[in-house]
Amino acid sequence: MWPVKISLITPAPKRSLSGNRATAVRWARHLSDLGHRVDIAEAFDGEDADLLIAVHAWRSAQSVRRFRGRHPDRPVIVGLAGTDIYRFQHSHPEETLGSMDLADRLVCLHERVDRDIPARFASKLRVVYQSAPPLPRRLAPAKRTFEVCVIGHLREEKDSLRTAYAARQLPEDSRIRVIHLGRAHNEDWAQAAAAEMARNPRYRWRGEVPHWQVRRLMARARLMVLSSVMEGGANVISEAVVAGLPVIASRISGSVGLLGEDYAGYYPAEDEAALAGLLWKAESDSEFLALLDRQCGMRADLFRPEREREAWRDVIEGLARDGDFA
Repeated sequence: MWPVKISLITPAPKRSLSGNRATAVRWARHLSDLGHRVDIAEAFDGEDADLLIAVHAWRSAQSVRRFRGRHPDRPVIVGLAGTDIYRFQHSHPEETLGSMDLADRLVCLHERVDRDIPARFASKLRVVYQSAPPLPRRLAPAKRTFEVCVIGHLREEKDSLRTAYAARQLPEDSRIRVIHLGRAHNEDWAQAAAAEMARNPRYRWRGEVPHWQVRRLMARARLMVLSSVMEGGANVISEAVVAGLPVIASRISGSVGLLGEDYAGYYPAEDEAALAGLLWKAESDSEFLALLDRQCGMRADLFRPEREREAWRDVIEGLARDGDFA
């Protein structure tokens, strides 16, 4: 296929470590590898492009409308964020569903999104699993503690302190230590994490760190917890699975859509007692931890970089086959 000039819009600024920015950068890399020309921007300002790809239906709604108005015969792809699917289509339907209506394709990050958006969008929907590069090797785990990592910014959607609360309920002889990496969304979250560290010796919040430090922690930790109440398909699950790091996750659509319906490591969202039970089981029952490891390993093929790149090839070539390019 001929090279396509793509305007890729993300609401996250250039130096942001947010998921939206990471997604845009990774997509741009795959699209460039396919031979296309990609410019990343925070908003569409009228530049010439054959195709618009917008990360986030609600936050990029103005860019979607502007591109469609300027280039009515050129295709638009909208990448659906978790907040689009599980919040903004209900709280801000005009902008969010408007972007989805204007899009020629909707890209989602897990296999259950079709259950969570209006049925009229089903024909536009394409699943592109977020990939992660493999680790060079696993590192030796800490000997005196059982390290559990939590990776993600402290914010409401992530239910960020739930693992810390669960750790308080563990038996006295538990060796679990929760290491949390991620920036506080605001000062309230920073103060809450600091207060939790002061009262909870099992919890350590280390703030935002470079991605190589995240990967290093994943390489040596025994377990990762994703406690979110909403996710569009968290890339940290991809990273953990590819890194050989077992996962415990809240049973939400975005995680079930990545790990599978029958995965053994789910707990009811916001239920720290149930989470504490799974943490203790993973620490004290080697067969259970091995089961989680095997089940994650069975999903690893979904998250290969080559698979994500080929999924994007299919999306772009599908637009061409359907005559969406002028």
